[in-house]
Parts: sequence; C-alpha cells; structure tokens
Amino acid sequence: MSLTRAQIRQRLSAPRDGSKSGDALTALRLAQVDGLIPYDPAKHGASMFTGMPTDPVGRTSTSGGAKSYVAAAVLVPLVEHADGFTILLTQRMPDLKAHAGQISFPGGRIEPEDPDPEAGALREAQEEIGLAPAEVEVLGRLDSYVTITGFDVTPIVGAIKPPMSLQKDPREVADIFEVPLAFILNRANHQRHSRVAPNGLTRGYYALPYGDRYIWGATAGMLMNLYEVLTAPL
Repeated sequence: MSLTRAQIRQRLSAPRDGSKSGDALTALRLAQVDGLIPYDPAKHGASMFTGMPTDPVGRTSTSGGAKSYVAAAVLVPLVEHADGFTILLTQRMPDLKAHAGQISFPGGRIEPEDPDPEAGALREAQEEIGLAPAEVEVLGRLDSYVTITGFDVTPIVGAIKPPMSLQKDPREVADIFEVPLAFILNRANHQRHSRVAPNGLTRGYYALPYGDRYIWGATAGMLMNLYEVLTAPL
C-alpha cells in the first residue's frame, strides 16, 4: 500500500469515534483471545516488565480512587524516502528508571510552556534526537493513548524528508532506527503476546517484532492505531 503525504493527512483528518485507546483496553480486548504468544525473556528482554503495575486494567489508583494521568505527546515521524515511507523509532538507554531499553517514539510529558501537544512532541523530538521542528510537516493526530504507567499520550504524526541531521541524547537514547511503513501496514506482522503480571493475572498486548527489535506495549499499540487509520476505507 503506497501512500502520499496528502493521503495520510486526509486519512488522519477523517472522522473517527474519538475514543481513547490504551494498554488497559488492549489487555481487556485480548483477554478472550486464544493462542497469545507467551512472553519469552530470552527473546523479548528480561527487564521489559520491570515496575509494571499489578493493576491489570490501570484505571484506579492505589487508594481506590480515579487514577489521574500525566499529559504527554509523542512524535510519530514518517520518513519520506524515494521508495516509500519509514517510521523512525528510538531505543531507550538500558539504565533508565522507566521503560529501560524499550523501543519508543521520541516524546514525553507536555510542559507548561507547550501551547499544544504538537509543540510538546516537536520539542521532545528535538531534545531526544536532534530533529529540528522546521524539518517536520505535521500531518495530524492519532487517537490518544492511555498507558498503564499513568500517561495520557497524544501521538502526533509528522512527515520528514532526508537528509536528516539527527543527534541522539546520550542520557536517554541508545539508538535511532527506521522501520518500513509497509511492514506496519502488513497484518501478517501483527502479533498478540501475553505476560503474567505480578498479581498472577495474564495481560495481553500487541507486539511487532522487526529483526532483532522487539516493538511492544504502548508503541505497538499506537502503531496498530496508525495501521487502522491508514487502512480504513474513506
């Protein structure tokens, strides 16, 4: 499936139901699915679930009240090559306190000085990978994504064109790499995995293994939303 910037923008702007997606909803959706691929630390990374909350749904606080979420934004960078788009991703440093070693989009919490999620995503991308905001054409938003770790994330889709002058932040980013958009848009590459949470309950999540990269959790969930948006009939 070959798409242009204009077509991607059109699909992102098409009416959607406006509902949130997230880790908890994915876990509930996959709870009744047979044949989930069990978590394998030898393949998927021994520390990937470090610090995972025991609440499998993630909608309540430890005091039993409604859980508050931190507003965040990520940039979903589509790199426009002559033979098609790729998606730029980062691998986090292995010694970080949160999400160590995991694959993610550049992004983070929205700061008070950010006028909107777009500004927050572009600022974070510049800080993490040295991508200048002027190099990005914002095409639209995906559905907001609520993580089990307490973030309400707005994914901002932006197009960029090589050559890119990127500089990773050595405190946060171990590597920057690209995955073909065609790989994400191929349903054969969408996997549904599971892991037993500390409370003994099984949690389902999406995964998109790419070579030796294990894309899972919130990043995979947002990529699944990108797939749904870009392949939906207009």
